Amino acid sequence: MKGLIPHNMLDRGAIVLESQLDPLRILFEQRNIPEEGWSDSQIRLLLTILSMMDTDKDPQAARVGEREARVASPLVSELAANFCHGVGRSGEIYAPQPKAPGASIMYALANMLASDAIRRFGAPNLKYAFLLPLPTGMSIGLAISAMRQKRKGKHVVHPRIDHKSPLKAIELIGLETKILEGEVKGDAVIVSPERVEEAINGETLAILSTTTFFPPREPDDVKEIAKIAKEHNIPHIINNAYGVQSREIMRRIRSAVDAGRVDAVVQSTDKNFLTPVGGAIVAAPERETIERINEQYAGRATAAPVAQFLAAILALGVKKYESLRDEQEKNRKYLEENLIKIAEEYGERVLNVYNPIACAMSLTNRDPVKVGGALYNLRVTGPRALGPTSYGSCCKEYHTAYITMNAAIGTRKEDIEKALQKLEEILRQTR
Repeated sequence: MKGLIPHNMLDRGAIVLESQLDPLRILFEQRNIPEEGWSDSQIRLLLTILSMMDTDKDPQAARVGEREARVASPLVSELAANFCHGVGRSGEIYAPQPKAPGASIMYALANMLASDAIRRFGAPNLKYAFLLPLPTGMSIGLAISAMRQKRKGKHVVHPRIDHKSPLKAIELIGLETKILEGEVKGDAVIVSPERVEEAINGETLAILSTTTFFPPREPDDVKEIAKIAKEHNIPHIINNAYGVQSREIMRRIRSAVDAGRVDAVVQSTDKNFLTPVGGAIVAAPERETIERINEQYAGRATAAPVAQFLAAILALGVKKYESLRDEQEKNRKYLEENLIKIAEEYGERVLNVYNPIACAMSLTNRDPVKVGGALYNLRVTGPRALGPTSYGSCCKEYHTAYITMNAAIGTRKEDIEKALQKLEEILRQTR
């Protein structure tokens, strides 16, 4: 570049360029989540450099295979961050792909940052993790399927959670689900560890416990279940769908790993790391478990959820993610305090249920279907309004109709204020 512009201007430009490239160099050296989030231009640069390494970008290549990353238009390519060969090989999902060296590097980086995220954000004893380009339910199915190499069995013991995804995943891999009914204790719906132990027999392949669900269901006592799993030598999978955002939930998981047996913990990327739907992180205390789950995936996979997680975690950085967790805790407290005021005003009450992300309020004299429908029509999304016997209460019959509202990561205070205002408007009309 010498001679094109004055030397002092060239030096000044080099300083700016170096400041933009320095985060990329540090990422490859340290392979950890950056403290400060990256700019979109830096993330695009990283993804562009890596995607340009794949063989479909080679202008001199003769591509005569049946799978050569041919796409209908540039837009189609962009929707996968230009990683058109995807990731993985037919035998292992995170194996390097010969036609996609750039995507393989991208996937390896994403896995390192996923593992760093799980350790750094609350569970340092989950030493290994990798990203699956599958939603949480399907990832749980792969994790349970991998347990067949450790134990023979026909069913999975599962404290009742009224969510169809884990049940379908268990059915898909050819196993039965032994569902343990929830019990109403005060306002909370729980399944005691003692009942989990009673349900175990020689046909039990694994236990599937859950940390996060809508109140009145409380999180399973994963620490005590882990002790039971260790004592009976039974694999234990934890569905931690949206638990990484909660410091309290992650403390429970850390304690469970220390106290007993936890084979794998599965969490969603969209619910915890603000990505589009489609990815999950599987974490485990032992590398062998991760390798077994890796081998369960059939075929290659789309690179889109992998690139989306990598972009999201680089954009957030450690400081931004921790600030979002702080905000989540404040919003959860704000939601409960104001929901209590509304409940007292309109003859209802906030249910006494432990849940660090969501709250529930009774609907004693109101039709929950009408309340939920009215909120939806008023453009409030997310709340669940259910009757005592509705699917979602996790028990045969709850003692009241109720509505739940979340203060999950990324929720803004103004979202909560607007939703509560609309709820109060509906309660006033149905007094």
